[in-house]
Amino acid sequence: MPQTIHSAPVAFIGGGNMASALIGGLIQSGHAPGFIRVVEPFEAQAEKLRAQFGVAVDRAAGPALADAAVVVWAVKPQSFVEAALPCAQHVRNALQLSVMAGIRTTAIAEATGSLRVVRVMPNTPALIGRGMSGLFASEAVSDTERIWVETLLGSTGELLWLEREDQLDAVTALSGSGPAYVFYFVEAMMKAGTALGLSPEQARRLAVGTFAGSAALAAQSSEPPEQLRQNVTSKGGTTHAAITTLDERGVMAAFVEALHAAARRAKELGDEFGAA
Repeated sequence: MPQTIHSAPVAFIGGGNMASALIGGLIQSGHAPGFIRVVEPFEAQAEKLRAQFGVAVDRAAGPALADAAVVVWAVKPQSFVEAALPCAQHVRNALQLSVMAGIRTTAIAEATGSLRVVRVMPNTPALIGRGMSGLFASEAVSDTERIWVETLLGSTGELLWLEREDQLDAVTALSGSGPAYVFYFVEAMMKAGTALGLSPEQARRLAVGTFAGSAALAAQSSEPPEQLRQNVTSKGGTTHAAITTLDERGVMAAFVEALHAAARRAKELGDEFGAA
């Protein structure tokens, strides 16, 4: 592999939002656009990538992929097998980095001919550099290559290495799908705020600001979230009334079950599309 990540040819199979976030992060960290190549079949997206980043974009896989030291798989899980077929003969010598949900390392190795596979489960805040990603590497991935992956993904936010691949199903449920849960509660708070007499913009600023500030406090505090919640909840007060209502409606239990459902679905996707 090249001596530095900045001179490593990187190929992206798929050029959607997550690929765009990674490409933007690479360029911001000093990676030359000339070392980045993307395979993106949709012309509108391909042209957008060329205009935004100045990278080479091909409509289909070709021999140029053989130059890549790292291949980033950023297609939908159900499209992986079809996408891998024309790429396999060109990418077998590269480190394979997958941001696809469910597709397991054994399936990626079989489809690409490379045993060096790292799976990443990112989330959408990676688009603004505030993501939370779980990572798992196959045994063939070296310590040096792990560092390369960390450098490649560093611009997207925080990274957490996992010891077992099946833990990625839990990561998918917790942080991969997690932004949707936050937006869901922000949506509910906004609806309540407008019903209580606030303007939509006032409700939005209050809800989003509250989530952002609370998350920052939780990140910096040595106290567990349960204690932080109790610190705000005076018995007989307004917060106590709200939390009591949530408990009476079984919201906590329903939310925990929702994450179990997400983890089950992640495993099902792996069984359906990602098994070798």
